[in-house]
Amino acid sequence: MITARNLAVSVFCALLWTPLIYAQDLSRYREFQFGMNLPAVAKQADVKQSEARSVHQRPAMIQELEWRPQRFLSAAPQADPVKDILFSFYNGELFRMVVNYDPDRTQGLTNDDMVGAISTTYGIATRPAGKMISFSSAQGYSETEKVVARWEDSQYSFNLFRSSYQPKFGMVVFSKRLDALARLAVVEAIRRDEKEAPQREIERQKKEAQETRATEEKARLANKANFRP
Repeated sequence: MITARNLAVSVFCALLWTPLIYAQDLSRYREFQFGMNLPAVAKQADVKQSEARSVHQRPAMIQELEWRPQRFLSAAPQADPVKDILFSFYNGELFRMVVNYDPDRTQGLTNDDMVGAISTTYGIATRPAGKMISFSSAQGYSETEKVVARWEDSQYSFNLFRSSYQPKFGMVVFSKRLDALARLAVVEAIRRDEKEAPQREIERQKKEAQETRATEEKARLANKANFRP
């Protein structure tokens, strides 16, 4: 007899959406190829390019774009197990994807269940003991999770994690070359921001004082012209 958990694993495996021609091809996740530019990813995901946000602008442009797959209103088990994907770009090139799976679609699945399902597409996984993966480009913030399993080659790395604070699975996938460049750029961007922070604060206060004086002068002139004792 097929158990509910086995059925869920089978459905999850089938819904990875990666064609067999791409089996064990780590240069992409589903339809999204590392190195794709932002307009191409936005078009493929059917989201507006303008929804991308700029995280850092120098020494390299680091941008992020979030995608939530189209949801069916029904609760059919065939619905996409991906809840959302956060795309990260280095100078316009896709270098990392953070995939969050829908807790409702993975409820009850064990680590082995997930590894088995994903391995049908990406091959044999390794179990790196104690390894952590960080995946945030935001200034002064780093999201870190323990790696449950890893699929990688010389150019790309796929890292399955189980959230330490929510009942959900996710996967961090990235181009090793572009990710290394992006990390260096983020470190330098943060260094520059911290160095220039005092001067920016002085300029902010100066601008605020000028705006206050202009507002007060406008009010003074209006009140002077209209004042009657």
